Amino acid sequence: MAVTLINSDELPQLDIYHHVAVASGAKTIYLAGQVAWDTEPDLALQTEQAYVNVHTALKAAGASFKDLVRVRVYVVGWTQDLMPELLKGIENARARVGETATPPATLIGVASLDVPEHLVEIEATAVID
Repeated sequence: MAVTLINSDELPQLDIYHHVAVASGAKTIYLAGQVAWDTEPDLALQTEQAYVNVHTALKAAGASFKDLVRVRVYVVGWTQDLMPELLKGIENARARVGETATPPATLIGVASLDVPEHLVEIEATAVID
C-alpha cells in the first residue's frame, strides 16, 4: 500500500481525518478542485457531490480514497455553525461510494469560488504504486 495514515498519541484523535500521511508510491495524482455543478445551493448536497466527484476522478487515475494523502476543502462564508451540514455531505458521499476518506485535511473559509452558486470546492492529492 502506498499510503499509511497516522495519528500521533500526542495529538487530538479525530474520526474525520488523520494528522499524517506517509506516501511511498511512485505515482502522484493531483486533482483539480471538485465542485457540484448540478445541485442546489445547499452545503450538504454540494459537499456530497464534490466528494463523489473526487472519488470519480481518483478512479479515472487508478486510485481510490485509500490512496489520498491530502485533501483541502474550501467553503464559502465558513462559520463553525456550518460544520453539521459539511459533515452530513461527507457522510452521504461515503455512503454513496462505499469508501471512507480520512487523510490529512485542511478546511479553508473563502469569500467566493468560481461561480456564485458553488459553496464548496475540494482538491486532493493521492499517491499510488
